[in-house]
Amino acid sequence: MSPPLPDLTGLSIFLAVAETRSFRRAGERLGITRSAVSQAIRRLEDRFGTALVSRTTRSVSLTEAGETLFRRIAGPIAEVATAIEEVGGPGEAGASGHLRLAVSSIAESFLQGSLLAGFIEAHPAVTVDVTVTDEEFDLVAHGFDAGVRLGEVLEADMIAVPVSDDQRQLVVGAPDYLRRFGTPSHPRELAKHRCIGWRRAPDLAPYRWEFTEDGRDFDVAVTPTLTTNDMQVMIRTALAGGGLTCGMEESFRTPIESGALVPVLEDFCPSFPGFFLAFPARRNMAPKLRALVDHVRRQARR
Repeated sequence: MSPPLPDLTGLSIFLAVAETRSFRRAGERLGITRSAVSQAIRRLEDRFGTALVSRTTRSVSLTEAGETLFRRIAGPIAEVATAIEEVGGPGEAGASGHLRLAVSSIAESFLQGSLLAGFIEAHPAVTVDVTVTDEEFDLVAHGFDAGVRLGEVLEADMIAVPVSDDQRQLVVGAPDYLRRFGTPSHPRELAKHRCIGWRRAPDLAPYRWEFTEDGRDFDVAVTPTLTTNDMQVMIRTALAGGGLTCGMEESFRTPIESGALVPVLEDFCPSFPGFFLAFPARRNMAPKLRALVDHVRRQARR
């Protein structure tokens, strides 16, 4: 005899645990206590007759059965949530609920504030949760409604709406640094310079600086004297004369305009498609997400 079907609330709690790998963080996301999360997981495990989560004093992980359940229900549960929202308020005028976004840390045009401020003013019934992250992962499986990413890293099955102009990566340095150490005329000369590098996570190699020459793309594995995952640390160190650094042109726009940073190697830095609001293709889009998409498109037209 099949076990009784678990309720949607229990499965939603399980998804939160699977995505956060923490009972505490799952409870914070859902606005319930850690004890309530634990009880919900225990009831699910009793219904399925198998352990879904492995718990220790320091960590939470999924069992094989838990991983299977997570993979199978993440998408369908999102579809159910969308359907419930549509019944509660069809169309943009009825937009409400909690909108979760995963946004690249270098998507300056989206994160600079005015776009989001305009959206929440126009749609007061929608609450927005922005996670700034450069990790690459399945947005739906991790419970996000949409993400803001560079076009070159988007999954093929995602719908993409532009949220920025074309972008360009630049190498910049402070005038004082360039007076002391010279201005490189070709990327191969970067080996002789102090470089301020970026990496997404501590266990990954620093980002290789990318260039184009005569239509051919190539990269340079600089040896950074300072490496960080924080663009502001990179900018502040470069402003202080700590070396050359590489990043999106719009991240450096203000110090470049003031003369505090000077772009170099511009002939090797062509433009490319910028940032996009990306979300899964669904027959029915939740009103809260439709409202954001329409807002982004209106901003682009202006």
